[in-house]
Amino acid sequence: MPDTIYAPSTGRPPAAIAIVRVSGARAHEAAVKLGGGLPRARQASLRPLTDPSSGILIDEALVLRFDAPGTATGENIVEFHCHGGRATVDALLTALGGLDGFRLAEPGEFTRRALANGRIDLTEAEGLADLLSAETELQRRSAMARAGGALRARLDDWRDRILALSARAEVAIDYADEEDGGGPDDLAPELGQLAAEMAKLLRAPRVEPLRDGVRVVVAGPPNAGKSSLVNALAQSERAIVTAIPGTTRDVIEVPLAISGIPFVLVDTAGLRESSDEVEAIGIGRAQEEAGRADILLWLGDPEALPDHAGALQLAAKADLPRAATAGLPISSLTGEGLTALLEELLERARALLPKGDELALDRRQNDLLGIALEALRRGTALEDPVLVAEELRIARASIDRISGRAGVEELLDALFGRFCLGK
Repeated sequence: MPDTIYAPSTGRPPAAIAIVRVSGARAHEAAVKLGGGLPRARQASLRPLTDPSSGILIDEALVLRFDAPGTATGENIVEFHCHGGRATVDALLTALGGLDGFRLAEPGEFTRRALANGRIDLTEAEGLADLLSAETELQRRSAMARAGGALRARLDDWRDRILALSARAEVAIDYADEEDGGGPDDLAPELGQLAAEMAKLLRAPRVEPLRDGVRVVVAGPPNAGKSSLVNALAQSERAIVTAIPGTTRDVIEVPLAISGIPFVLVDTAGLRESSDEVEAIGIGRAQEEAGRADILLWLGDPEALPDHAGALQLAAKADLPRAATAGLPISSLTGEGLTALLEELLERARALLPKGDELALDRRQNDLLGIALEALRRGTALEDPVLVAEELRIARASIDRISGRAGVEELLDALFGRFCLGK
């Protein structure tokens, strides 16, 4: 029998109220031994909580009981809603730890059990992880769409349709020698429709810029005003500014939100030939960051503008008489052009981010759905029903990996490590 687990589900004490959640086959036993009896299901009951090992009163608390399988984890659950003082919570956790078969939960273990018991799928768990870390309204809405099962419903629909097509392909195999047995051509229109639906989702903005922030890399030669621009946009002195070329030798990241949109400003070393070993390392990192950028702000010669889809030419130091004229004029000293630059950043960022509650995929989901799409596209061009059935199997297996039905064990430890103890 798996251990019964417990953990605080609210923030770190002290607080007005603390909730300690217990889940597992023996969860109801905790209510009996600490609270003197089992309350009615889904009805809060005020009970004195007593440590079974010492008989000492811990607190008066609300006790709630939830019966499997209709619970958050799919297991029996008991919740203790007690006063949120540190000593009270510690005493309650100590009493629970003294019960046979009970142990403190690991980070994310409640949600992991929900996944194992079929209460949620992997896409909902990933959405929940993003919801717990959401800091902007856009992040919250996007995470809520995934945590609420929107992607799961889409995947279940596709999987059911692929299974139906697989069954028809098997019939075509069995009756391949009969004239009226049907063939792969009968499946091609539906394969094409499925492929079109998947392609539409793959074209939609991805979740990473929203989850991690739109990555805005400031690049150019030394003394072009990169660090000054980062400081001006961040409205704080985050990067060192001097007249000495090569002052910035490493990557400096500055996360911030502008009009509710998350950004990460990245200051980089000036791009030039250098014999200084440390500066050369910084230049190499600057070049890597330029390649990773969602938006690249270029403060150098327009003729040296990197080949980047998100590049934006800036004419820095517009307050100086010999300032560059090509590109958007800006001055970190006077503030000229900064409002226009922020508006441009917001416009470009909105094009990169999901719209409101629009469904979005992360890199893992995107790659796996791409495999399913290519399998369906290959299937539409095949004549042998055996080969069509194999492409359908590949598509179904990829969708099962997105939802967590198969082949995702290596992901789970990393995913649930992002959760707190009581989630």
